[in-house]
Amino acid sequence: MTANVAVETTPEIPLWNDPTQDIGTRVSALIDAMTVEEKIAQLYGVWVGASDEGGEVAPHQHDMEEAVDLDALLPAGLGQLTRPFGTAPVDPALGALSLLRTQTRIAAANRFGIPALAHEECLAGFATWGATAYPVPLSWGATFDPALIRRMAAAIGRDMRSVGVHQGLAPVLDVVRDARWGRVEETIGEDPYLVGSIGTAYVQGLQSAGVVATLKHFAGYSASRAGRNLAPVGMGPRERADVLLPPFEMAVREGAADSVMHAYTDTDGMPSAADEDLLTGLLRDTWGFEGTVVADYFGIAFLRILHGVAGDWADAAGTALRAGVDVELPTVKTFGAPLAEAVADGRVPEALIDRALRRVLLQKARLGLLDADWNPVPAALGGADLDDPDALRGTVDLDSAENRELARTVAEEAVVLLRNDGTLPLGRPRRIALIGPNTAEPTAVLGCYSFPQHVGVHHPETPPGIDLPTLEDALRREFPDAEFTVVRGTGVDDGDLLGIAEAVDTARRADVVVAALGDRAGLFGRGTSGEGCDVESLALPGAQQHLLDALLDTGTPVVTVLLAGRPYALGRAVDEAAAIVQSFFPGVEGTTAIAGVLSGRTNPSGRLPVSVPRGTGSQPAGYLGARLAQASDVSNIDPTAAFAFGHGLSYTSFEWGGLTVDRPEADTSGAFSLALTVRNTGEREGTEVVQLYLHDPVASVVQPVQRLVGYARVPLAPGEARRLRVTVPADLASFTGRDGRRVVEPGELELRLAASSSDARLTATVTLTGPARHVDHSRRFHARFEQEPAHPAV
Repeated sequence: MTANVAVETTPEIPLWNDPTQDIGTRVSALIDAMTVEEKIAQLYGVWVGASDEGGEVAPHQHDMEEAVDLDALLPAGLGQLTRPFGTAPVDPALGALSLLRTQTRIAAANRFGIPALAHEECLAGFATWGATAYPVPLSWGATFDPALIRRMAAAIGRDMRSVGVHQGLAPVLDVVRDARWGRVEETIGEDPYLVGSIGTAYVQGLQSAGVVATLKHFAGYSASRAGRNLAPVGMGPRERADVLLPPFEMAVREGAADSVMHAYTDTDGMPSAADEDLLTGLLRDTWGFEGTVVADYFGIAFLRILHGVAGDWADAAGTALRAGVDVELPTVKTFGAPLAEAVADGRVPEALIDRALRRVLLQKARLGLLDADWNPVPAALGGADLDDPDALRGTVDLDSAENRELARTVAEEAVVLLRNDGTLPLGRPRRIALIGPNTAEPTAVLGCYSFPQHVGVHHPETPPGIDLPTLEDALRREFPDAEFTVVRGTGVDDGDLLGIAEAVDTARRADVVVAALGDRAGLFGRGTSGEGCDVESLALPGAQQHLLDALLDTGTPVVTVLLAGRPYALGRAVDEAAAIVQSFFPGVEGTTAIAGVLSGRTNPSGRLPVSVPRGTGSQPAGYLGARLAQASDVSNIDPTAAFAFGHGLSYTSFEWGGLTVDRPEADTSGAFSLALTVRNTGEREGTEVVQLYLHDPVASVVQPVQRLVGYARVPLAPGEARRLRVTVPADLASFTGRDGRRVVEPGELELRLAASSSDARLTATVTLTGPARHVDHSRRFHARFEQEPAHPAV
């Protein structure tokens, strides 16, 4: 086999294979030529694993489904290949060869030469063996830097596309409502605007590389009761509209996302996979979404198994199709023979099949998969000798130096300095006690959807495929002259107290203690953070709080470093630790980034995307609460955060001033204009993150005390000042009114320019005038920040 492999075509190119023709006309002609069985075959995937020898993929056997016979399926065609790279460890070059050979087989087996669309996970990088593991989405949120996340996503997309992958199952746009939920690490944060702006940037970056982004989980998954995974959602339509839907609106409109994945959950008795009002009425008819809706894995079968709204597999398939689900994933179950039988006996109209098929084929056409000159050879194998698999091994690099540099930049911007009594930066300490369960654990930087934690744990004989320096490794490089003593103290979650005495003795003999605490990512109870790893309280797992308190008692300065997937209550450390450094699973370069912050080589600029609680049991909480959600004299539970959303310290200082309001009044269709000056009053370069919050004192329905409506990163050299001009559209004051429609109401507002949700520096009182005005998904989403050139100190 050589690199110029292509599907053979007849001299007479069929209309659907002609890229010079209108795409809609091509797809219509193809649909008209297909049998019902061929149509249905395009509406499901098969879960496969690529061959590490370069042979064809093999169906993945798993608990939920019966074995799949590819020989029996392929003559009718195949819609998708599920996770060929992300099912078992495979050399990237040989995985690409395996996928190439399989795609050639698929195209040759069906009458129309249509290949499958291959999808993979990419929540924190391409989830395959040997690919760069970037920081998790919660770290993306901590950067407050959409442009950086767009760059990262583009790099991820280029790697995926280079080996033949077409679709990525990311980003997660769920807004955190309860930090006990195990999948908090996969989210971008607890604020809809932050989630929407960062998530949309990810979509734009991924799709710029030719990879379809998939928004998930639509909608409400993160609002489950008590933070339990795949549990019922108890929210009203207003919370859904104002908190959970805006990130999806933004990513559909501004990101032009080409796929959406339905959520597992049911809301007020309606499963998302069966919700026609959501998947068709809102998503398509109102928002104008034109891509595909794919099932979360086994989600259509769950309509029967878990939700009880379908009597058999055909009923489940028909219910999902009517609602607007186009593709069954991860493998064929309900959309196979049961759906074909239901069409034959009239229970499911063929028109529903055609509707979903049109969306699937339009997407394949946009990806070039219907073109006569489609070639299964991906860019990574271009020009290679495909007949010599052994020579290919090791020739595809998915963890390049450029990737690592980008991963390090994201990790550095995502490190949040929560507390510092002046101990940091460390300078040149002589004796460092490095204590805690995450001191020497290579995978402590990885989230549950990284390949080593998601798949690699099932293959302990296989190395992780990427270099994962531990925190000990990074600190020894950062402080080459220091004397280190490393003590585990306790495990992440084993509750072991036997090592604490040794840890205390070690701490007393040191100049400074670095306590490396936090999580172990895993799935379904195999970790302390990750899918299915929900918690009853936000206490540090295991005996880690006992260890931390014992270290604080020694009197030696304790720098607490958290490598975690969610925020935790830290007890006495909030007030007594010398410093607290928060990092949310920062990826392959995470420990290097943390070491740079501890030494002062990097000035931290991360900001909290989720609040850090003071108490272990005051959930659900978060800053986005109404007045009744705040501390009061009529409850003994105080939900006030120890460190609020948006909080983060720097090694320099900033002065805010010079607030002017050019337009303090605007009608409900207008905009306000204001300006401020931010000056770096410290002695080193730093970045301030200016956050804009809106407070609506009187509204027709209860509003959060404040909500984020804009932000800007402002880099400044020592002594430099920058004037920021901010235009705030009235649309940002909109909310869902009593009649269920989004409205901008006249009245007084406060625009708070703040360093965090609990630290307003400047406040402008402005007034909306004129009649109430209804807005929709086409409303303006952003405040516009314009930064004038920096001015040096006078």
